[in-house]
This record gives sequence, C-alpha cells and structure tokens, in this order.
Amino acid sequence: MPPWVTGARDETPEDLAFLSGAALSALHLVLVRAEVPQALLRARMALRAAETCVGLSGRRERAGELRDAVHLMRAGDLPGPAGAVYQQWRSAGARRISAGAVQKALPEVDVDDIAGWLGAGPGAPVGRSAEVLQAVLAQNPRADLAALILADAALARRMGWTHVVPLLSPNIKSRDLRKTGEELRQACHRVVRTSCAEAIQLATDLARRAARLNAVAPKLRAKGAARAVEMFLSRDAVAPSDLRSFMSDRAARRLCDRLVELGVVRELTGRDTFRLYGV
Repeated sequence: MPPWVTGARDETPEDLAFLSGAALSALHLVLVRAEVPQALLRARMALRAAETCVGLSGRRERAGELRDAVHLMRAGDLPGPAGAVYQQWRSAGARRISAGAVQKALPEVDVDDIAGWLGAGPGAPVGRSAEVLQAVLAQNPRADLAALILADAALARRMGWTHVVPLLSPNIKSRDLRKTGEELRQACHRVVRTSCAEAIQLATDLARRAARLNAVAPKLRAKGAARAVEMFLSRDAVAPSDLRSFMSDRAARRLCDRLVELGVVRELTGRDTFRLYGV
C-alpha cells in the first residue's frame, strides 16, 4: 500500500472517498497476482470477519476458538453460535458471487432481496455497500451478520471480483452500524481503507509462505501429498482427519509433522492433541 494512502489525513468526505478508492485500487492489483493464494487469503479474512461479528454479538470467542468449533466437528456435531457465524462467513466466500450462493450462507434472507441488494444500483463500491448495510439493518436492526455479509458481497460485486472479500466486516465497530446516511458512508470509507492495508500485508505474507510450500512440494514422497498441499493453500486450517479421504490417519499426521519440520506449515493450536495446521 502506498504510504500516502495509509498516512494521509481524511479531513473531508472527498478525502475519505479518494483514499478508500486508492486503497481498493491497490488491493485489486494484489487480487490478480498469480502468486497470491487467493482462496487462502479469503479464508483468513473470513476468519477475521467472523471474529469481529462474534464480538459484535456480545460473545468472546477468538479466532482459535472459532477454528476449533468448526474444524474439529464430528459428524452430527453442532458448531455452537460462534462457530455458526464462522461457518456462514466460510460459506459466503466459498462460491462465486450470486444471489443463490449468498443465500446458502444466509438461508433466512429471501433470495429476491439478495438479488436486489447485489444488483445494479447507483454509487461507487463503498457507497453502494453502505447503502446495502443501511437497508438490511433498516429491515431488521438485529441482522448485523447478514447486513455485513451482504454489504461486503455488494462491494466485491461492484469491484468486479468473483468472490466475497471481507473488507467492511473485519474492522467495523458497533457504533458504526448505528449510523446512517453520510455518517455511515464516511465510516465505511475509513474501515475499507484500514482493511485494504491489512489485506495487502496478509497477502504479501501468504504469497511468501505459499512459495515456500510449493518449493518443497515436489520433494514430498507421501502418496496424496500433492492433494494435501492444495488443501493447505486453500484453507485457513487443516486437521489431519481432513486428509483421510486420500491417505491413512498415520500418514496424514506424519505429513503434517514433516511440513512443520520443513518450516512451510505451522501448528496453529499449541496443543499436543486435536491439532490444526495451516500455512
């Protein structure tokens, strides 16, 4: 991110709009770079967005607890309220943007309403997302999660991106959601500028980590290692049990430990059991 974007003062509404537009332009250039693991970037940002949304609802679960709630579920388990929020964000970013795809993450919202909010309307990306945010909350003042997912989807659609990239949700404050009109637009411009800077920094880090993982991938001898590498490059966290569809439990654990030894994957929990791994 150019330093004049992050360091400039936003003294007027015009300054805010200009600087958030510059931040979005910089992020757009990152999102078309082949070396950036786009699915992994969206997954990490979805976790950050879910953490914020859980906090807005008054709960205290942090990223590690959200990972546990979702990635350690067994068949028939329920993720709990906080885990359900994380699941909705994962679903929102998993498919190309469409009214039907967004409704899979928000089954309680009418698909025609979603289509209307995602459809063509006046305004630039941030302004349009602020309008969607206000409209959804006017319809249901308690629907913070749905409003934020739809607002981020509208922003991504207006930017021409194929998938939802959480930008409003990771840094929005509870007080911002109670604003309307010009105050809400200004708050959204500020939040987007901050989130774009964070996303670019995260993308830079993930691109380096992905390059190291891809460099060692040809040297891995375990059967199914290539599929495992693809999984690590598209998911925020991977449990050894996720690899059992194409390798044994023992082989999966050995591969995860080997990747940690090589310094290309991290163990995310700090535990000796029920471990999760990620780039």
